[in-house]
Amino acid sequence: MVTDLNGLQFDNRFFNELPADPETNNHPRHIEGACYSTVAPKTVSSPKLVAYSKEVAELIGLDHKSCLSEPFSQIFTGNQLLEGMQSYAQCYGGHQFGNWAGQLGDGRAINLGEIINQKGEHWTLQLKGAGKTPYSRGADGLAVLRSSVREFLCSEAMFHLGVPTTRALSLALTGEQVVRDMFYDGRAKPEPGAIVCRVAPSFTRFGSFQLPASRGDIALLKKLVDFTIVNDFPHLGKPDKACYLAWFKEICQKTAEMVIHWQRVGFVHGVMNTDNMSILGLTIDYGPYGWLEDFDP
Repeated sequence: MVTDLNGLQFDNRFFNELPADPETNNHPRHIEGACYSTVAPKTVSSPKLVAYSKEVAELIGLDHKSCLSEPFSQIFTGNQLLEGMQSYAQCYGGHQFGNWAGQLGDGRAINLGEIINQKGEHWTLQLKGAGKTPYSRGADGLAVLRSSVREFLCSEAMFHLGVPTTRALSLALTGEQVVRDMFYDGRAKPEPGAIVCRVAPSFTRFGSFQLPASRGDIALLKKLVDFTIVNDFPHLGKPDKACYLAWFKEICQKTAEMVIHWQRVGFVHGVMNTDNMSILGLTIDYGPYGWLEDFDP
């Protein structure tokens, strides 16, 4: 068990092994030939921890004392980065509601890096609501407490319901107000800002592969596919034609099993588009989700 935040070990394979956007200025833009853009989280005025998951903390090697410390609140709202962290936003596309949407990417999610826990497992840390990225498309990249509570609670609830899912480490207030139109009726008002730290072995999505494929960038597509197989599907062996087919079959199987679990518990995703579909068959991006009422024949 690691008790000191500075003792966390990082091995940022996605950042170090895949092509980066050469431009480092943070402004909306069309990005080609890259899997991610480097970007720093927005500094917030008054971070305050609301809740954390003891189980997820233990998963990455943190104890209760560390999670209640001031540095924890600063780090997991993006105000500070630990040694070894490398912050970036992923580039991907997606089909949204039946239509190809082109480049999308992490519009309000910023990855902090990949932790190696004491079991040798890699866990990527990602802040949701940490500010603008090159993929924000004119939005502010922020999140409010209302939606962040939903994300934090549902991530952990789904895990304990036996549903494949990303996890949530922490929920924190930023001390700032974020303007949102809750009911889309033209009456926007300020709400408390918040940030959730999400945790998963990988945040790679279907759309991560669709975007280079749609552009005919086969070299980048192959590099990302091979990287994903080697790191997330090592049991399939060395990437080759037979391996690619086996990989595709496993993705289909994992995704089908995930949706079966959704149906088992009555979960409705709400934005089940390919930019929100994990290549690992995990439930990801808890936005406008809902639940079916109990079936009474």
